[in-house]
Parts: sequence; structure tokens; C-alpha cells
Amino acid sequence: MPVAPVSSCRFRSGLLPLALCLISVAGAQTQSAGDTTSAYDPRVTFAPLTLPTPVNAYRSSNGAPGPAYWQNEADYELHATLDTKDKQLSAMETITYTNNSPDVLPSVWVQMEQNIYKKDARGQIIMGALMRRMMARQGMMPGSMTTDGFVLDSVAVEMSGRTSKAEYLVTDTRMQIRLPEPLKGHGSQLKIRIQYHYTIPGVWGGRTSWGMSDKGEIYDMAQWYPRMAVYDDLRGWDTLPYIGSEFYLEYGNFDYYVTVPANMIVAGSGELVNPKDVLTNAEIARMTQARSSDKTIYIRTPEEASDGAGRPKQSGTLTWHFHMDRTRDVSWSASPVFVWDAARINLPEGKSALAMSFYPPESVGPDAWTNSTAYVKDTVERFSKQWYPYPWPAAINVAGFSTGMEYPGIVFDGVRDKDPFLFWVTAHEIGHSWFPMIVGSNERRHAFMDEGFNTFIDIDESAEYAGGKFGPKRDSEYSAGGEPPDMILKVLDNPKAPTLMALADTYSLALDHPVSYFKGAYGMVLLREQILGPERFDWAFRKYIHDWAYKHPSPSDFFREMQSEGGEDLSWFWRGWYLNNWKYDVAVDKIDGDSVTLSNRGQLVLPTTVEATFKDGSKTRIKLPVETWISQGTYVWTPNSKSPIASVIVDPDHVLPDDDRTNNTMKAP
Repeated sequence: MPVAPVSSCRFRSGLLPLALCLISVAGAQTQSAGDTTSAYDPRVTFAPLTLPTPVNAYRSSNGAPGPAYWQNEADYELHATLDTKDKQLSAMETITYTNNSPDVLPSVWVQMEQNIYKKDARGQIIMGALMRRMMARQGMMPGSMTTDGFVLDSVAVEMSGRTSKAEYLVTDTRMQIRLPEPLKGHGSQLKIRIQYHYTIPGVWGGRTSWGMSDKGEIYDMAQWYPRMAVYDDLRGWDTLPYIGSEFYLEYGNFDYYVTVPANMIVAGSGELVNPKDVLTNAEIARMTQARSSDKTIYIRTPEEASDGAGRPKQSGTLTWHFHMDRTRDVSWSASPVFVWDAARINLPEGKSALAMSFYPPESVGPDAWTNSTAYVKDTVERFSKQWYPYPWPAAINVAGFSTGMEYPGIVFDGVRDKDPFLFWVTAHEIGHSWFPMIVGSNERRHAFMDEGFNTFIDIDESAEYAGGKFGPKRDSEYSAGGEPPDMILKVLDNPKAPTLMALADTYSLALDHPVSYFKGAYGMVLLREQILGPERFDWAFRKYIHDWAYKHPSPSDFFREMQSEGGEDLSWFWRGWYLNNWKYDVAVDKIDGDSVTLSNRGQLVLPTTVEATFKDGSKTRIKLPVETWISQGTYVWTPNSKSPIASVIVDPDHVLPDDDRTNNTMKAP
């Protein structure tokens, strides 16, 4: 999900987000320059570290999946009908579930996320209050912001060639199906058939909604079908309820059919299988042209969208058929007023995909959605080259009312979004294709592996697109619904702040973005720029992505892989930055002729650059490794110069999260 942009600081490198600039120029002023007291204990920082997830046959010591790694699969066939009059979706779902684990399963669990909108849902305590506040600030009347959730018309299970009515129990946003016979492991399968319907939330739905644009309705359909919970080697069934944080899903292949009024355009994850059934000859011809064009081509023009033209001349309904392989989810959006454009995405090894945008006529403009497809195209091409090739046939940006939300192959952004925010939010949401859509981490437990990793990679997109036109990325502060902004430095100074390893739902609104987005991204910047260096970091991170594509890594897997391939024991960094909110504070204590005494006053250690200026005007630098502090809290540096020292500065480039910059500089007496 996105963050609100601000700009309040200049900084040296386009590779650093503004949060890093702010953290380096701002200080908590907790110690004066003359205070040399330190609570630093090297025995704590450099103690042996046992990571939370142990090494075993499933997860190797080098951070890669182990020789016995297994993962269950969920394939879906979905037939859905959109009722625009009653604002209801009705569907028939068939899930083919494959138990690749070595375990025998007496029951299976299904996620029922539309149930978050029920009056008695656990999530109403959090999401209901938040949505009411946000809508009130926007002058909107919330009305009744609840539904009946998923209404189950029938649930059946097919096992061993026999179909029977399922015995099930729905608890909040989860459903347990108790099987007529245990499902054996090592590849055994069952089918679950669920017929259901639900009322589509209005704009208060957040991640799924319908709303009115200037000329017609837009439906953003997400979490629109019961989805299999994950059964893994870490916890068995992972059944955390849906109370606001995002998702953890199995991979599989999807066939889905969406029946809508004939005047509607549907944007869906994956490949449109039946274009001849739902598109005009003109739309098909334009689509063919777009597949070979680096310039954006209109499939449906703004004029056609405004006039209701460019659709098959028939009444009633049309059924759109989409297919997507090796994905954890699918979503779609539908509207009678969509403008639709597309361009070719150039992928490694001569492959290609389509960048597409769908938006209402009021979103057209040279500083607005007319540019969306170019942003999608550039982002996918850059990340495919830098990290891992984009695997799906299309990457889609939709302007609707479920703004700032990501799903495989499709993202939802705002109707009114304009540059530069439209660029930033597009790059960020499309970046989620890599984390967590390709690398399938558990967003509900480990938000930094989703938002932090993605914020890190989209820093580069902002710095590079059109020569840095929209760089640097300015998302250091977040203000949801008018809340006071909070900066990453407050995470380190706040004794109540959660760590990066905390459950995503435990973050308060004020600390969610500073922790998972900004501290998560800054940790990656520190790893790449200050600790490992780009060559070692990029190699290790690419291997991590490759090894865990379409799989479920834990934080420990990431830690081990970056250590093993990066060539450093990083226990001190994992402990200080991820497992704790330790402060970093290196100070200049004394200048004595030709030597400098430095002290480490925080518990966090980092490679630290120190610069000395001599009285003849010359300068020299030293980069102190973390081992400087492995057994002591002070260090005496004697630069090699015939001229006396005039002054000294710690972290002269302001790239480290120094908690107190008042003690970073000193002039010789």
C-alpha cells in the first residue's frame, strides 16, 4: 500500500529516500556533546544469535529452501456474476487443493475475508473506527458500513470420487471444513465447491469497493472469493484472522469467469482468454497494435468512454474469461466508463508482456492517468532487469476507489491521482509484484518483507525514471486522514515502538509506516550501501528472490541467505535493527594533537566513516568497521598526517541513523 508524499529536505544521493535524509539530519538531542557516558555493551551486540526459525530439511543453513521443502497448492475455477442494481456478487467456486506436505490433514481452513465487514467482526474494532474517521475528514457520510459478509449457499467436498455436503464452522474471517476422511500427504487432492454471494462494500470497503466516478460506477473486486489458508512447515495452518493487515496465500493456477453488463470493461489479473466474445473488432485490432508498441496505444479512447461507445452493440451481459498461472491471487475491476490503453513491456530474453491502464474520463490529463501505462512499463522493465523477470502476461493499473492496493498482475490507485504522486504510487504498487506476489512472504506476520523490501526497490525507480524527473522518492512521513506525521527517527526514540519482527497487526496507525515501510527500507539501504556494498548485496538479494520465487520464506531465511551469499556474519545487524530498536550514536570525545578519541554510545553498531580536517587544509577519512566495537566502546584514531588536526566529523555524508548529531563534530582546542 502507498504512503503520502512530502518534501522537506535536500539530500546528496538519489538512491536514498527522504526518510534517510531526515533521520540523518535530525537528532533526538538525548546527550550533549560533552557527555561521554555510554551504556554500550559489546557482549550484547556481538553475542551469538539464534534465529527464530531453525535450520532443518525444509529450510537450509544457506537461507535457500531445503532438500525436503514442500508447499501445498490451491487451484481455482470461479464463475462470478456482478449485479450492479443490488450491488451484489454471486459466484460458484471450485478449489482443487493439493496436500504436498508429509502430514495427514483431518480438516482444511479457508479464509473468509469479506466477513471483516460484518457487524460483529473482530476487524470492525480497528477498521471500522479508522474508516469512519477518514470518511468524516473527507466530508463523506459513512452510513451503514457493514455487510453480511460471505453468505454461503452451499459447501461441498469431493474426495476419492465422492461428493458430500461439507461439515464446516465459520469463525470470524476463517472457515474450518472438517473432512469426511483425512486428506493424506505427498500429493493427495480434494475439491471444495462453494456457492456464495455477498454485498459489495461502498468506498468504505477500502481494499474492495464500488463508487461513482463523474460518468459512471467503478467496481474494484478484491478478496472476492473464499481463499485457502496456508498450511506450512512453520506453524501448520496459519489462521491469523483478517483484521486489517494483508495476506498469506498459496500458489496455484486460476481460471475465472466474470459476467457483467455488456457495456462494461473488465480489467483482470492474467490473460483475457476470450477477447472475441467481449471486445469489438476495433478493440482487438488496437490490442494487437499495442503488443508491438513501446508507445501507449488507446484500446478504448477517452471520447468513446465519455460517449459510452466502443463496446459490442448488445444489451444484457457478457462473460469475460481470464486465466493466470502460478499466482497466489487474482483481482479485477469493472466499469462502463473505463478509458483503456496499453503498451508493450520488454522483458529479458526477448520476452514481453502488456502494460495496461484503465481509468475514467476525468482522470485523463498530461500530468495524470494519460501517463500511467508509461509508468507501469518502465517500472516492470527496470525491476525485471535489476531483480527478477516479471512472469505474468499483463501488468495493470486501475483508477478506482480502492486506492493504493496491490494484487498479482493488477493494482488499484486513485481516480484523482496526479504527478508526481501518481508516479510514486504506481511504481510502489507495481513493485509489489515482486514482494509479496512473486516472493510469497507472510504479510500478516512480517510486513517488512512486503512493504520494506518494496519501498527499497522503488527508491531506484524514482531516481532513474526520465533522468530522475520524480526523484528522489519523498515518502518519509505518513499522515493518514490528517493524523500528525511520524518519522522513522521516532521508531528508534520511542520505547513503545514495535520491532520489525512484530506482527503486522500490532503496529499502531502512527507507527505502521515508519516501522514496516521506512525502517524496513532503510535497513536494506544500509545493507547495500554501507555494510555489504552493491556488488555483494545485489548478488545475494537476487539469489534470495530466485530461490524463494513462488515460495514462502521466513525472516530467518532472508537473514541466512544475505549472510551466506553476502559473505558476512550479520548477527549484530539482525539483532540491532530487526529484533530490537537499538540506537546508533558514535561521538567525538576528544582531539589531542594528532589523535582523536571516539566512543560508541548506542547499542547498534554500523560501519562508520570519520573525517579529519588538518590545519593545513587537507582532509582524510577512515571507515571504521563494526569490529572496532567488538570488545570495547572507545577507539583512538591517529591519522597519518604531519599537520595537526583542526576538526573531526563522524558520518560526514549523513547516511547513518545517528541519534545525536550534536556530538558528531569537534574542533581542536
